This record gives sequence, C-alpha cells and structure tokens, in this order.
Amino acid sequence: MACKMQLNDAPGRVASSRPGARLVRKHHLLVRVSHWLNVLLLAGLIVSGISIYWASPIYQHRPDPHTGNSDYFADAGVWLCAHVPWLHSYASPSDWIYNHFSLGPYMLAPAMRLHWCCAYLFMANAVVYLAGLWLGGDWRSLLPRASDGRGALFMAKYYLGAPFALLRRRRGVPPRFNSKYNPLQRLAYFSIPIAGLLSVVTGWAIHKPMQLSWLAALLGGFDRARVWHFWLMCLFITFVVPHVILVFAAGWDTARSMITGWSKRWEMGGQSHEP
Repeated sequence: MACKMQLNDAPGRVASSRPGARLVRKHHLLVRVSHWLNVLLLAGLIVSGISIYWASPIYQHRPDPHTGNSDYFADAGVWLCAHVPWLHSYASPSDWIYNHFSLGPYMLAPAMRLHWCCAYLFMANAVVYLAGLWLGGDWRSLLPRASDGRGALFMAKYYLGAPFALLRRRRGVPPRFNSKYNPLQRLAYFSIPIAGLLSVVTGWAIHKPMQLSWLAALLGGFDRARVWHFWLMCLFITFVVPHVILVFAAGWDTARSMITGWSKRWEMGGQSHEP
C-alpha cells in the first residue's frame, strides 16, 4: 500500500512517495523565487544592452563602401537578409539584428532607463539569492571539488552524446554522483554568480567612469570595461541554451524541483541517488 505523503517546507526533511523513492527538499523558496526573477531581469538587461550597443558599438571596422556599415551586427543583418529567401524584401537589413534581439535602433534613452532599472533589481535579487543559499544550506553543494574537472568532462561527454531528452532516454540512465549536483552542473552554477558579480562591477565602471575612475582603471580603462561587459553578456546568453537543454535532458524532476522545491531521490542499495 502506498504511504501517505506529508510535505514539510523545512530544508532537509523528506517525504515518502513510494517504495524505493523519497522526496527531498532541494531548493529554498528564496532561491526559487530569485531564479525565476533572474530570467526576466536578464532578458531585460540583454535586450536593452544590445540597443545601447547599437549607439556605440565596441567592435567596428572600416565603413563598407556599398552599405556604409561599420558595425558587425549590422553586417550580420545584411548578410541574413541577402541569403535567407523570406528576408529578401526586409526594409532595413542593417537593423535586422537590433529589431529582433533588442528594443530596436534609435532607442538609446529608453534602453538606458530599462537597463538600469533591471540592473538595480538584478543586484537586489542577487541578495535574495545569496540569502536563500545561506538559509537553505545550498551553498555547500555549489563549492567546487578537486575531482570536478574529470567529472565535468565525463558529464559533458554524456550530454553531448544526447543533446535532446528523447535521445537521452534511449541511451540509458545518466552517470550517478552521490551529490546534489553533478560536477558539470556544480562548475556551471558556481561560475555564473561570479559572472554576475563581474557584470555588476563592469557596469558600474561604465556608468560612473569619472566617480569610479579607480574601478575603471582596475579593469583596464573605460573601453576595456565595455569589452568585459559585452563578453559577460555573451557568456550569459551562451549559458542559457545548454542550461535549458540540460534541464530537458535531466527530466521533469529537475524543473519541478525549481518550481516546488522538492526533488525525487531513489534509494538503491542503501544509498540515495537523484534522477
């Protein structure tokens, strides 16, 4: 007979779901809330940031004699409109990237207002996230370990061999690690908060280059701070795609734990393993 589930919100408490499995508390409420808020805030920061980039591109080349473009993003838009059949009649090819991945060109003032609104909320949300890590004890699970390098390569090989969840299920269960996160997840989740801190630091150096001239100097100057800020944005964008793929590859339990806070853990041979 299946036993009745009793869920308790205290970290570390477990609830029986069926023989051989149990539910464990995985994410503190503050961690979950800040995680989903970050999705919205990063989206706002990225789209507004690309509009700001339009006004003063970091990477430029000599103006093209035919189009007059000196911005690589504009060149990418022109190339897409020239080679993608259904884009041949697009009215402004050089603005295609900005029209589809930002607020659009000529939107510097609104983009600046949105960018700093999201930036302040992003910094406040980071405090909520860190508080959730501390209160829930999750920070211990994110600390890198000496063996993570080899384990991360092992997991990367597994995920690269099964980029989609359906294909993964045909290849059998993923490697087991007796920890909350596998080594690849641990390295990724530990590095992203560091990238967030660096994005805040470089953002302030760009925003207040005179008042915080010492900070800009530490980063190599105003222009170098802009370069760092740009590539940190690229890092966040790059992180999102494999992050979503890995969530699907790991199964519904991973997404459920970030919504409800509970994760299923299987009891096998006296040891517990997460799916």
